[in-house]
Amino acid sequence: MQHHPQHPPAPRRRPRRPARLIAAAAVALTALTACQPVQPLPAAPVRDDVTSVPLPDAGVREGGDLVMALSAEPDRLDPTTSSSLYTRYVMQTMCQKLYDIDADGGLVPQLATALPQISEDGLTVTIPVRTDAVFADGEPFDADAVRTTLERHLTLEGSTRKSELGPISDIRAVGADRVQITYEKPFAPLTAALADRAGMMLSPRAIAEKGADFGNSPVCVGPFRFVDRVPQTSITVERDPLYYDADNVHLDTITYRIITDANIRAANLRSGDVQVADTISPQDVDALLKEDGVGVLQVGSLGYQGLTVNVGNTAGVGEPPGSIDTPLAQEKAVRMALSLSIDREALVNTVFNSWFEPACSPISPDSPYASEASEACPPYDPDGARKLLADAGLETPYPIEMQVTNTPDTLRYGQALQAAVADGGFELTVVPVEYSTLLDVQSQGDFEALQLGWSGRIDPHGNMFNFLSTGGGNNYSGYSNPAVDELLTGAARINDVDERAALYGQAVELVQEDNPLIYLYRQRSLTAYSTDIAGVETFADGVVHLSNAAFIEPSESEN
Repeated sequence: MQHHPQHPPAPRRRPRRPARLIAAAAVALTALTACQPVQPLPAAPVRDDVTSVPLPDAGVREGGDLVMALSAEPDRLDPTTSSSLYTRYVMQTMCQKLYDIDADGGLVPQLATALPQISEDGLTVTIPVRTDAVFADGEPFDADAVRTTLERHLTLEGSTRKSELGPISDIRAVGADRVQITYEKPFAPLTAALADRAGMMLSPRAIAEKGADFGNSPVCVGPFRFVDRVPQTSITVERDPLYYDADNVHLDTITYRIITDANIRAANLRSGDVQVADTISPQDVDALLKEDGVGVLQVGSLGYQGLTVNVGNTAGVGEPPGSIDTPLAQEKAVRMALSLSIDREALVNTVFNSWFEPACSPISPDSPYASEASEACPPYDPDGARKLLADAGLETPYPIEMQVTNTPDTLRYGQALQAAVADGGFELTVVPVEYSTLLDVQSQGDFEALQLGWSGRIDPHGNMFNFLSTGGGNNYSGYSNPAVDELLTGAARINDVDERAALYGQAVELVQEDNPLIYLYRQRSLTAYSTDIAGVETFADGVVHLSNAAFIEPSESEN
């Protein structure tokens, strides 16, 4: 009998490796080509996760308007097509999912009432759903609404959810409170997929009326409902009186204010203009931790930051790969040389003050699916890199254009990377681009290389299949390797953790040979908050939860 464990094996926490004693580069933000060497930092400390600010037993104030500073503007608020972490922040308060994850990374029911029942052959999945919920427009939430949503995920043009849901052959409502999904082949990652955007349920009436424009005014089941959006500025949601658990919702409104500069986010938090701020810079966090009236949530990431190389994305993401006539795109030895030019640990410790970790694969070392193969890192070998370039008949320095988001921390890393890979024979040009524009650039394939990240999922399928399988919905590099396709597809058909880990490790080894995506580092999610609020949570998938947040009354000693 196949099953999805409610709590997967506990994440493994590893000690930090000492940083190698080599110089990295720090570069002024105003001069992309100027650099000066700096001394490496000592070994990074082991940091404990702080995932929540619990609500007190008494003193919760009902009502109020909370403001959260977002470090980038979300893309369209449509769970079927969106690809931005910042969209997930906003959708979390409006669009509940069939399942969610908890602070320990376990899967728990949300709009479902229990974990799925799976047939002996793994081909039939039955999900029981709530009978006490309605959508924000008054439409009933039931099994047929689940069917309608999942079919939209599978069929809407531009859907990035289709490959997350696996080889579904049929979806049907079995009464009002039960959904039955039939598969062509077993698909182990389903529950984990339904704990993210694929599991967000959409009003059937809104789907019919709005079509592809659903994201302009989304309608879901959630503690809050959409009010308005001012492009480049803010998104506002308000308490939904139809929500089934409205008694545990305390705020009147939440406004997500777009503030891309980390220094300005921190300043607004100190001034009280915002109460929560995401993606605090490692340059600011140590100072904030010492300040009265401010707290910081911090948790390690299941995701990664990486360098995507365009090896075949000529017609847009998800389309059949084409041919790009450059040595970087055509020859894996050139991409291997680029990977060998990167001292991941020295860069991350120097640029991010040891708050982040180096990464060499899409599988976090804390994942139960981690293995020796997935944790293995390519060596730092600039001499070997130069030899590979020489063997390929290329003159050095070999030029590469890398597009990055125009945030200070990302630019700081890009500039340090620019200086570092010069030793391996590369001339890296850093091109800053606004975040939402860069999302479009990677989808269209209008890049040679770009640096972006993925916030991570609890099942490796969510970090790998879409990005690395031929035609995957997030395969921005246009990569195609039948052996990788076979390994990733095979891993999704079995439930044994160790067996899956071994297959994912083999896939990582092949990807590290081809390097369509060069993994660089893992962030810690650093979320600052004002201590006059509570009920804020953030987990390893990177999403900040505000659904049950509240202002709290000051204690008598503060009056």
